[in-house]
Amino acid sequence: MKALLYAMSIIMVQLAVSCGNQMPNAAKQDTTKSLLREQQSESLRGNTEEYAHIEENRFLSVSDQPLSTFSIDVDRAAYSNVRRFIEDGTLPPAGAVRIEEMVNYFDYTYPQPTGNDPFSVNTEVGDCPWNTRHKLIHIGLQGRNIPVGNLPDANLVFLVDVSGSMEAENKLPLVKTSLKLLLKQLRDNDRVAIVTYAGNAGLVLPSTKATEKRKIENAIDNLEAGGSTAGGEGILLAYKVARANFLKNGNNRIILATDGDFNVGVSSESDLVQLVEHERESGVYLTVLGYGMGNYKDNKMQQLADKGNGNHAYIDNESEANKVLVKEFGGSLFTIAKDVKIQVEFNPAIVKSYRLIGYENRLLGNEDFKDDKKDAGELGSGHTVTALYEIIPAGIHDEFDRDTDSLKYQVKHTANNVATATNEIMTVKLRYKQPGGDKSKEIVHIISNDVLDLNKTSENFRFSAAVAEFGFLLVDSRYKKDASYTQLLSLAKDAKGKDENGYRDEFISIVKKASTLSRNKEL
Repeated sequence: MKALLYAMSIIMVQLAVSCGNQMPNAAKQDTTKSLLREQQSESLRGNTEEYAHIEENRFLSVSDQPLSTFSIDVDRAAYSNVRRFIEDGTLPPAGAVRIEEMVNYFDYTYPQPTGNDPFSVNTEVGDCPWNTRHKLIHIGLQGRNIPVGNLPDANLVFLVDVSGSMEAENKLPLVKTSLKLLLKQLRDNDRVAIVTYAGNAGLVLPSTKATEKRKIENAIDNLEAGGSTAGGEGILLAYKVARANFLKNGNNRIILATDGDFNVGVSSESDLVQLVEHERESGVYLTVLGYGMGNYKDNKMQQLADKGNGNHAYIDNESEANKVLVKEFGGSLFTIAKDVKIQVEFNPAIVKSYRLIGYENRLLGNEDFKDDKKDAGELGSGHTVTALYEIIPAGIHDEFDRDTDSLKYQVKHTANNVATATNEIMTVKLRYKQPGGDKSKEIVHIISNDVLDLNKTSENFRFSAAVAEFGFLLVDSRYKKDASYTQLLSLAKDAKGKDENGYRDEFISIVKKASTLSRNKEL
């Protein structure tokens, strides 16, 4: 509908302009602006979608704050949701644009781990595409790709929202299609139960072996939407069913399919988060699949997946369901490392200031890094995780410098002999736990100041930079500097690589549409 409205508005604008020979230029411009504003208002009318506010990470002085600590993020929901907005003819709200999720939507060609650790660590330093005075540091993790036959047996509970808000074609009908795609991937020893919730929760299918596919499919086919949304009650019942069928050393997981519009019983974001935080101690993971538009509650789903030791994906069509639940089956549903944290120490002799791009809702206190009680993100089989730092080299003065007064009682941190005698730009430390473990292991990775010209960097480096630049333009970032659609399109096309699944080619198409929408918005 939004796409149709947008197309109609463009036709009306063109008609107005074609008749403009009889109108002054100012009048033509006013007509164009009025028509576009009318279309945008119509597309937002009745929209109750909710997104958390994102305060962009700023540049931090290495002399004041030499450490940067954050949790990994394997969620990819933001990109498919942003794509949905653009395909419908509107630019996304700023809160929908989580740059780290957009970058991590795409796979990167990092090498498989060779040692005992479940992931490899890969780094690269190069010129920054949108600010030639700055540099960009690329950190990539590659999870071990475990063959499906070697993955642990699964005890899955499909928790399905069947409330009245799920009636639309891109909600419950798409949920059914998604779950059937997933069902085809399950092995003989895997088990599935189905819990639904509307005005109250109910067990539709007790835990059933995946060999009884027809029985499970019939239960899925019989799901119907109607009533209010007692999400909290449904989550409690799902955890109860998962615990009752718990597999020691297995993959015990709830898969929640919803638009997030909980409105009965335990429904506030804080209450739901507390519920999930308590239940995760049972060893049951939570995957959240978001569906629909108009009343989509992205903020709640993010929090549930984060606090439930799980992940969050947004399913806007069958192709996306196939990507998440078939092609990325192992990564989406099988954890190989939990509570994965990253801590970076920058060398003040080489780096003046730094900025972590994205991950605003994944930042940790420096003291949290060694605290094994502090929750962090999970890494799935075969998953890649990418993080980017934009840095201002030592000796460079620019508009993003943030000076502070001299301290009265102590001396600011300064580079010591180790810092000045080495070519190390930073040290990266990572901590993780085994899926069933409670004690973390630490990995240390040192990055040298070997800066590459942009055209000599890897396709991984350039494509991830292009996706980040796209995010800057969508939110009109204060740090976008010389970012432009023309530049990022050139960067993305040059770094497209093999693109076996066509995701990068689709990205280029989405960027072109966003560029057109952006130009129309400026009229």
